[in-house]
Amino acid sequence: MKKIAVLIPCYNESKTIEKVIKDYKKALPHADIYVYDNNSTDGTDEIAKKNGAIVRYEYRQGKGNVIRTMFKEIKADCYLMIDGDDTYPAENAKEMCDLVLEGKADMVIGDRLSSTYFDENKRPFHNFGNSLVRFLINKIFKNNIKDIMTGYRAFSYEFVKSFPIISKGFEIETEMTIHAVDKNFKLKEIPISYRDRPEGSVSKLNTYSDGFKVLKTIGTLFAEYKPLLFFNILALFFLIITLILGIPPFVEYFKTGLVLRFPSLIVASISLVIAILLSIAGIILQIINKKHKELYELYLLNLGEQNDK
Repeated sequence: MKKIAVLIPCYNESKTIEKVIKDYKKALPHADIYVYDNNSTDGTDEIAKKNGAIVRYEYRQGKGNVIRTMFKEIKADCYLMIDGDDTYPAENAKEMCDLVLEGKADMVIGDRLSSTYFDENKRPFHNFGNSLVRFLINKIFKNNIKDIMTGYRAFSYEFVKSFPIISKGFEIETEMTIHAVDKNFKLKEIPISYRDRPEGSVSKLNTYSDGFKVLKTIGTLFAEYKPLLFFNILALFFLIITLILGIPPFVEYFKTGLVLRFPSLIVASISLVIAILLSIAGIILQIINKKHKELYELYLLNLGEQNDK
């Protein structure tokens, strides 16, 4: 029988963790349920142990750190990642895992935004942030993923063991999505009915600071995954400055034979050099990125052969 691992990163989820474990035990009776406690102070780990979960610890604070440790330590044929706050329904769990186990997907995304999220979520800036992130990533990476930041996902062994996690916090979901799109993994989305946290359960996501980190992550990954486009946009910006500052002195020169705006001409020349250097940097990094993708495909091939053994 193929092994399913349910992964639950937790930080102070004593109000909900018992129900979450029971719900997913019922939905996936043969799965191993792992609760990774991230410095909780409310007894989350003890409640999880009493309800039959395998409890482990990650002492570096942040969801990205927890997921990194989970992916490194656990071996399974399918990994189902959920939050411990009882916002994701267990009735979709089997369908999501089946898609992975049947080889139809490397990552299954539980899509909240196409169903009840905007009605259930009482934090308007969270709603706006989700929509903004979805718009930016779909435009930059030419995709049509409906929910970028959902914490409800199922993964294949190949994805988990080949995903280089850099993020430390809640921007991890954004990083996962971009990596999967860029590396051409098989993606599936399933609409799920999202429900808001029950009374007494508090979100650990800070709308502003964590939102800024997510936007910063998008910018960083844009430069890393699409260097030619990223640096050409910057080059175009400096080229526009060159034209704005450089054309008037040339027009005056052809009219009067004199150069009357030396400072503008100097700045325009510097701006032109910067634009050229940025464009060249984009070309070089794009070539490196292409080579990296080729090596990554070879690594996946080798990983698949090792897993078959």
